Formats: sequence, C-alpha cells, structure tokens
Amino acid sequence: MNDIIGHERLVAMLVREAERPAHAYLMVGPASVGKATVALRFADLIINPDQNPVDTRRVLDAIHPDIIVVEAEGRTALTVEQARGTIARASLAPVESHRKVVLFPDAGLMNEQAANALLKTLEEPSPSTVFVLVSEATEDLPATIASRSRVIRFGRVPESEVLAALSARGHENAAELAGIAGGRPGLALSLAEGGNAVTFRSVWLSIPERLAPTPGTAFLLAEEVMSAARQVVADLRPADASKDKIEREARRHLLSLLANGLEILASWFRDAAAAQYGAEVVNRDVDPTTLASMSPVQAMRNAERVMATHESLEANQRPELVLAHLFADIGS
Repeated sequence: MNDIIGHERLVAMLVREAERPAHAYLMVGPASVGKATVALRFADLIINPDQNPVDTRRVLDAIHPDIIVVEAEGRTALTVEQARGTIARASLAPVESHRKVVLFPDAGLMNEQAANALLKTLEEPSPSTVFVLVSEATEDLPATIASRSRVIRFGRVPESEVLAALSARGHENAAELAGIAGGRPGLALSLAEGGNAVTFRSVWLSIPERLAPTPGTAFLLAEEVMSAARQVVADLRPADASKDKIEREARRHLLSLLANGLEILASWFRDAAAAQYGAEVVNRDVDPTTLASMSPVQAMRNAERVMATHESLEANQRPELVLAHLFADIGS
C-alpha cells in the first residue's frame, strides 16, 4: 500500500489484519478520500500475501479468480438478484489463494432486499471468504450489517500530505489542487488530470466581491459556480465505464466539488476576519484590500452561514436553489 496518500495508521493496521482478517469490513468516510483504493489494496494483501506483482496486477484489475467486485448495474441500486448471485459465488472455495474477497465499492447503493440477503451470509460467514464493503456512512446500510462488520472509519487527509503527494508526482499547480480537493486525495489526483480546477477555485473566491441584495444576482452566481463545477466534472469522466456508472460518478464528484467550493468560500470570509486582526490568511493570492470590505463580525457570520449550507446539499436538495438562497442571504 505504498502508493496510498495519507491514512498511515489505518493502512498499517490493515496490513497487520490482512494476515488474519475478520469475515467482514465496512469502510466508511467522505467521498474521494481513498476508501475504495485502500479496500482494493487490502483485498490484494489478503489474496496475495507474498505480493507477487503479477497477482497484484490481476487483483487490482479485478481479473483474479479470487476477487469478486460487485457494482451497481443500474443507476441507483445494487439489487437483490446481484446480492444473491454474489453470495452464491462467495460460498465457493477459493481458486488460487487461501481466501477470496468480495468487494462492494458502492455498498451504500444496496437496496433493502439486497442488504437483507447479504446479512444472512454475514451471520454465517464462510471461513475462506472476506467481505469488504465501502460506503460514505454506516447509516447508508442497515445497522445489522454494520454490527456484523469491522467498521473502519476514514477521515480527510491533511492538505499538506495531499500537496506533498501531488508535488512528488510532478503535478503543476499542486498547491491549488490540494486546496480545492479539501483533503480528498482521490479527487486531487483526478483534478490533476483536467484543466478547469484552478478556474473553479477562482470563481468561488470571486463571489464575496460580487454579492448583491438581489435574487437575480444570487441566481446568476449560483449558475456560474454550477457551470464551473460541471466543467471540472467533465474532466473527471471515467474511461471505459457504463453510462449509469458515469452518471453516478458525476453526481458524486459534483457534490464533493460543491462541498469543497463552500469551504473555499468560507475560507475567504475567515481570511477577511483574520487579516483585520493581523493574523495569517489562507488564500495568499487574494488581494488584501478586498478582505477589508466587511467587518470581522460580519465575515465570521457569513463563514458560518456558508458552512451550514453543507447540510442542505447533503439532503439532496437542488444545488442551484441551495446556492442561490445562500448567496442572497449573505449578500443582503
């Protein structure tokens, strides 16, 4: 797992556990922090303890006979038919290794029937099969599944570690990309492949100077940041993927980007308060004179309003309306 960015303690723990793994793991945490990558590397350690490079490549490409990767066939759900078919395959003995791994990189997409079918297998596990489920939150799955799994919680990676990893890989604009990614290494690496990420950050940092107490302005600003986000998402389009998977990934990336955009905007307001008290600012490329355009008290209130908007986005409300309401609120 030498290529994993961050999560050193979790990785070290999983390396030890791979020798005698539990029957089921549930890896949870924010999108794009590396959960699925770690899960696949963990599967490789279980199936291929000697780390034969040929076998590692086969596991990572999901063509090794002892790894089963279960992904949604439709737009929104892993079905009970998929679960039952997977369970039947999981009950068979490993072909080449001592153990086989069943990996659900989007376990949160399981519908209730699929989750219940899997639960029966987790209650009576095969000694040679390890289940690894990946989701953003334990609440995405029935509590009974979490209770029968070893829960591994991922957090965001410090920006300094993401920056160091991007710099080591020779990526230009590493500092900007690390800042935009907001502690999500997967998103940072994806952003590095496109050319719209820096523009995305610039649009969000320009918002405070363009706010006005009119609904029309708020909607125009919302449309602009949504357009900038969609251009970045277009850069992140996965290759050789089905239409349904592309749509799922696009929505996931869009929500992650908007969450990070809110953090960028909140950082401007925090800088406005900090600069007027002589404290260090985060966004050193912002004109210092613009940071004095509002009082420190108002700036911190706006930062709090911006961060509170996260909950509305996570509630699957229409992003355009959520952002327009926010911009109208802090512009009044």
